[in-house]
Amino acid sequence: MRYPIVQTGMGWVAGPRLVAATANAGGLGILASATMSLDELSSAIAEVRARTTEPFGVNLRTDVADVTDRIALMIETGVRVASFAQAPNPTLVMRCKEAGLFVMPTVGARRHAEKVAEWGVDAVIAQGSEGGGHTGTVPTSLLLPQVVDAVADRVLVIGAGGFFSGRGLVAALAYGASGIAMGTRFLLSAESRVPDAVKETYLETPVTGTVVTTKVDGAPQRLVRTEFVDRLDAQSWPRALPRALRSAHEFRRDTGTSLVALLREGRAMKKGGGLTWSQVVMAANAPIMTKAALVGGRPEVGVLPTGQVVGLIEGLPSVQDIIDDVMSEASHVLERWA
Repeated sequence: MRYPIVQTGMGWVAGPRLVAATANAGGLGILASATMSLDELSSAIAEVRARTTEPFGVNLRTDVADVTDRIALMIETGVRVASFAQAPNPTLVMRCKEAGLFVMPTVGARRHAEKVAEWGVDAVIAQGSEGGGHTGTVPTSLLLPQVVDAVADRVLVIGAGGFFSGRGLVAALAYGASGIAMGTRFLLSAESRVPDAVKETYLETPVTGTVVTTKVDGAPQRLVRTEFVDRLDAQSWPRALPRALRSAHEFRRDTGTSLVALLREGRAMKKGGGLTWSQVVMAANAPIMTKAALVGGRPEVGVLPTGQVVGLIEGLPSVQDIIDDVMSEASHVLERWA
C-alpha cells in the first residue's frame, strides 16, 4: 500500500470495481463476501485480479458455514488480507496466519482489541459509534486512543467511524493509529455500485439525518432515517417476524445456502454472539433489506446503512480523487504544523 487508507468491506457495495479502484489508487480495498456465495466470491476475486496487480483483501463473517472454504479460496488465489466483520476465533486466526495472510478484524471496545491481539492478529480496525456497523456506542475520539494504548505495541491500529478527509487522517495519526478506514466516503464514489438515485439520497442526508436502531437484525445499526426506517423502528417483534422469515428464505436463495447450513450458522451466531433466537431470525433482514435499497434502488422498502459522516460528504468523486484529496489535505495540515 502507498497510503494508510482502507476501504471497508461493505455488503452489496464493495464489489470488484470499487476494490480494484482503491488498490490502484494506493489504498487497501476490501471485497465484501458476506452477501456472496462461494462461487460468486471466486468470480469476484478473479475480476479484481483482472483489474489490478495491487494487494487487496476479503471481508469474512465468522459464523458462515463455509468460512474455512472461503479462507482456502483466498489462500489459493493469493488474496493477502483477511478482514473480519466480527472477532474471529483463535482457530481461524491460526489458519490464516499459517497461510501467510494478514489478519484484520474490526472491534468496538478496548477489551475486544486486547482479546484478538492475544490470538496473534496483525491489525485491528477500531470503529467508533459514528460508523455504520455494529461495534458499540463509544465514539471514535475515545475508542481509538484506548485501543492504541492497549495494543499498538503488538498490532497495527486503524481508526474508523467519522473519517472522510485529510484532517481526519492526521487526527487518527495523532491518536497513535497507523491509518484510517472509510466506508461511507467510498460508498459515495463514482466506482461504487450503488445506483445514482440512491447516492443522491445519501448526499441529501444531513449530519442529524441518521438513526441507530436494532430493528433490522437485532443489533444496533446506523441507517439513513427514512419513513420506512421510522415504521420499522416502531414495530414490535411479533409484527417483524414474518418479514424476518421472508428475508431468511431470500438470503438462503441468493447465497445458495442450504437450510441445514443456515440453521448451523444460526446456532453459531447464537453461541458466539450471545444472541437470542429472535435476534438470530432477524439477522437475515440486514442483507436483504440493504439489497433492496443499494442494489434494487428502492429505499422505500429497504434500508441505507451509513456512517454519521454522510452529512459532511459532498459530490461523487472517483476513488483516485478521494484518496488524492485525503493525502493532499493531510500533507497541508502537517506542513502548517511544521
